[in-house]
Amino acid sequence: MQSKDEKYMKEAIRQAKKAYGIGEVPIGCVIVYEDKIIGRGYNRRTIDKNTLAHAELAAIRKASRKMGDWRLEGCTMYVTLEPCQMCSGAIVQSRIPRVVIGCMNPKAGCAGSILNLLRMEEFNHQAEVTTGVLEKECSQMMKDFFKELRKAKKEKKDKEQNKKADAE
Repeated sequence: MQSKDEKYMKEAIRQAKKAYGIGEVPIGCVIVYEDKIIGRGYNRRTIDKNTLAHAELAAIRKASRKMGDWRLEGCTMYVTLEPCQMCSGAIVQSRIPRVVIGCMNPKAGCAGSILNLLRMEEFNHQAEVTTGVLEKECSQMMKDFFKELRKAKKEKKDKEQNKKADAE
């Protein structure tokens, strides 16, 4: 039987697949309050041409609208990839008490990898962090995406080189 964390992480993965489908880095997020999803989001930085178009920020915006408050006390965030510094800051600011993470991000993660903004006692709010929920699925999706991206870039480069050689 799947746990509640697995159930909602699957919903975050569903959001990440939407990002994947439009060529975005596959990161998905849902926010849950009283066993109901009140906010969903997926990465849209490239499509929207907006640095702020992260999955977590979209989900926070929608959850805040649903709650009628910027404070998301009593909520749990489920996110497929460890949040960056911007998203971790937004989590602290929105008072989300618990964050469940699929896979960690050793290059940019700020919920335990590089530093842990969610657990800094210097801030007036900290979040409980649970990691590794459906980690293999979340991690594999990222690996597949970047493998495909590298392959497409190589094919494009090879095609351009062939065109150049044919022109000479």
